[in-house]
Amino acid sequence: MTQALIIAAAKTVDDRGSLKHCLDLEATLHQQGIRLTELIIDPLSTPWHSTLEQHHYRSGCGPIEALADARQMIISGSTDAVVISGKDMLRSGYERQQRLDLMAIYGDDYPLTSAYNQLAEQFIHRHGADAQLFQQLAHHLFENYKCSYRNVVSDQLLAEQLPDERWYNHITPLFRGVDCANPLIDFSGRLLLCSAEIAQQLVPPEECLEVAGVGLGFLPADGQQHVEDIVSYAHLETAYKAACEQADTDFAQRFRNGDALLEVYTCYPVVPIAFLLTSGLVDLLEQVPAFLEQHLITITGGMNLAKGPWNNPALNSLIEMHQQLTASPDHQVGAVHGNGGLGYKQGVAILKKCL
Repeated sequence: MTQALIIAAAKTVDDRGSLKHCLDLEATLHQQGIRLTELIIDPLSTPWHSTLEQHHYRSGCGPIEALADARQMIISGSTDAVVISGKDMLRSGYERQQRLDLMAIYGDDYPLTSAYNQLAEQFIHRHGADAQLFQQLAHHLFENYKCSYRNVVSDQLLAEQLPDERWYNHITPLFRGVDCANPLIDFSGRLLLCSAEIAQQLVPPEECLEVAGVGLGFLPADGQQHVEDIVSYAHLETAYKAACEQADTDFAQRFRNGDALLEVYTCYPVVPIAFLLTSGLVDLLEQVPAFLEQHLITITGGMNLAKGPWNNPALNSLIEMHQQLTASPDHQVGAVHGNGGLGYKQGVAILKKCL
């Protein structure tokens, strides 16, 4: 069967980094007359409830949806190559009030902070837990993100690289500022995929990753009235199992064995906790702290520290996964998780080295 390979991944973050390598390869494809399709992740400036254009994607699951489509397009032969692109100047491109207004996707009467708190309440109730345990888990998650972030930025985190003390205060009973994505980032990213036949003409095998599996799980609707359905996370389990089946791998076992890298979507503690449970990495909430002491569940520091460019965090994670996995002698596989809206869309992508 034809394979879909990621042959280049590039990003700029707050004026750091370069897209040149990816753009040069795209230019080469055009010069050779190879069919190249672009899939675009919408920015915050595109209204949340507007009609979705062809080859456009919206929500935190959008990049995983785009990857699933890119994989299928290449395997089916409907195109030769695909570039997934996303750009959002969240730090410099919006006035503060404009950014807040655009992020109020459920209306002024149901801000995201209230939504996250309701998710937590329903999740706690479903698992027979209490607020104290949930807050402990949120603390352990953030400490885990700090360890990952330290690996990315430096061996020693400087105080100015961490949130101000005020962000550790509770905004709602179950929600601290550091528990949520920090959106103040200028981001631009590109992920270039093609068939194995084209890849071997352009880049060495060690620069390629196979998109081995992409699983998606959607609920019919999102929003306040659907929180109880969302927190079952049965659709996340569906997405995870589909990705593992396509990739013919037991990702949880490989991750425990130290053979795999993971980037869980960290927009709010409920979401990464749900991933740990539905993937079988842990069986009970009480096992989460011990697991987090042994395993890093992000490679970036999460959306809390590496920041979350609205619909693009999973694209950022896919790019970072390509860069870290191709450079690592110890890891052969990586998984990236995406969460759309309050959680009605879930996606999991599994990438493998081309051996």
